[in-house]
Amino acid sequence: MFPKCINDLIDSFKKFPGVGQKSAERMAFSLLYDFDDDDIEAFNNSISSVKNDIKECKICNCITDQELCFVCSDKGRNKDELIVVENAKDVFLLEKIGSFTGYYHVLGGLISPFDDIGPNDIDLKGLFERVKRDNVKEIIFVTKSGIEADTTILYIKKSLDDSDIVISRIANGIPIGADMDYIDSLTLESAFKNRKEVLD
Repeated sequence: MFPKCINDLIDSFKKFPGVGQKSAERMAFSLLYDFDDDDIEAFNNSISSVKNDIKECKICNCITDQELCFVCSDKGRNKDELIVVENAKDVFLLEKIGSFTGYYHVLGGLISPFDDIGPNDIDLKGLFERVKRDNVKEIIFVTKSGIEADTTILYIKKSLDDSDIVISRIANGIPIGADMDYIDSLTLESAFKNRKEVLD
């Protein structure tokens, strides 16, 4: 129906989460008619910059365009507490709440035997090195509920059994299997404040 370049652009927009055919068409035609040359150039540069300039923080694995992310470069934060999350996006979600003053560690996934993801496939080694080096007192596990999360946190607890570190996880109230993106900040803050220690 549309010229090939328009169809290609629509197909590209449809790759975004939650964008269907009609939304993709609106976005494509908005780009065609509502964006001037400067807007197009800025849009193109932004996409290129995201792909070329974004990297992982060398300490916590969060995304950054510097050597260290904005959290790890802040030396005034509390080293006693370390939040462990599945992916970098969760760090920004938690920072919006504004009540946590410690540091983060991004695992890059969760242990999932069904998907052939084992302990060596996520950054547990970096986590354990940080815990020892920074004398961390509490690890707070913040992720969606599910068997993968349970398996991962129990593996971490077992690996640190010979230490005095408290391992806790956010309280119930987060729906099982719900993506962190769709949890409102009030629910997440309440779950964080009412976190429970993980027991054997």
